Amino acid sequence: MLSDISKKRLFLLDLDGTLYLDETLFDGTLPFLSRVKEIGGRVLYLTNNSSRGVGAYIEKMARLKITATEDDFLTSTDATVRYIEKNHPKTLFYVAGTRSFCEQLAAAGIPVTTDRNDPKIGGVLLGFDTELTFSKLEDVCILLRRDIPYLATNPDLVCPTWYGSVPDCGSVSAMLKNATGKTPRFIGKPEPDMILLALEKTGYGKSDALMIGDRVYTDIAAGVHAGIDTVLVLSGEGTVADAEKSDEKPTWILPDISFVTRQLS
Repeated sequence: MLSDISKKRLFLLDLDGTLYLDETLFDGTLPFLSRVKEIGGRVLYLTNNSSRGVGAYIEKMARLKITATEDDFLTSTDATVRYIEKNHPKTLFYVAGTRSFCEQLAAAGIPVTTDRNDPKIGGVLLGFDTELTFSKLEDVCILLRRDIPYLATNPDLVCPTWYGSVPDCGSVSAMLKNATGKTPRFIGKPEPDMILLALEKTGYGKSDALMIGDRVYTDIAAGVHAGIDTVLVLSGEGTVADAEKSDEKPTWILPDISFVTRQLS
């Protein structure tokens, strides 16, 4: 029942297409955040975008009149760091990503390089790269001739902008698969890692949590894989048709974030 949303206290929120589009804040966002605070709930922002650090998101939220701190965010970079620490400790990764992404990884203690000729390279890692060059694509193709771990932060095909969309990490991964025959192990949504980190970080149980996002194949799928309820909002990329043909079904489909606010008591 839609009224079950009123029982939720941990709200895991996608950003682009859910709360805003590029630099345009949706009308229902601030009332929603205010209502969550009134009922004693907690918000965490979950993003697959690895192209920039949390500081850039905090600055953007401030421009949009949203107060946020580092503790309010979990990114695909956070999940990637955790995955590498558990599965490939001390492995040197060649990174095809932004300078910010490389700096975040290095600051977390992950050995990284952008030099394809480093003899110690033991893996390849892709991020959403707004600084992508053909040279990076060529480096990845050469390195993937070897049998080494191949990871990518997220499978999103596009990143929304004010003028439409641009290719995201998933599209670049598809292009590289055409060239190499290899598919990376994706880390961010739709994998459950980020949501499980959120539950661990906050101490809430699965029944307390609600994932809200605009993409069925990342946001909703992540919630399903983590075992929590989900809301697909139709303010971004996803459509009702997307939900109907997906194996991972949202618990609820609503026009936008304001319709979630109406259910909170």
